[in-house]
Amino acid sequence: MIRILLAEDDTSMREYLQRALQRVGYEVESVGCGTEAMPLLEAGKYDLLLTDIVMPEMDGIELAQKASAIDPSIRVMFITGFAAVALQGGRTAPEAKLLSKPFHLKDLVAEVDRLFQSEDQHGRL
Repeated sequence: MIRILLAEDDTSMREYLQRALQRVGYEVESVGCGTEAMPLLEAGKYDLLLTDIVMPEMDGIELAQKASAIDPSIRVMFITGFAAVALQGGRTAPEAKLLSKPFHLKDLVAEVDRLFQSEDQHGRL
């Protein structure tokens, strides 16, 4: 089963996304900030880090950089309403998909599915 780590500081959004992804068959663990995600990333293997960019303590870009250092094979998808602002200033993020808020759940699920379908086609799963 594909494992997703969801980092989103908005509690209702986090619960909503987690339920939606679990309903279509993904295993999802969720946390409220990047610092809560780090011990999980260090202890276990995740196929996808789904993270908001703007969060307290550790933002999504820093989290993605650290997650990629721990596991270079992890996929990253950013969900944010502040993408243009957060990605300015010379900060670089690992290769990642970007989904801008607001978005429909079907769009999120389709993007996640697409990430792993392309893996299937290349026989890397």
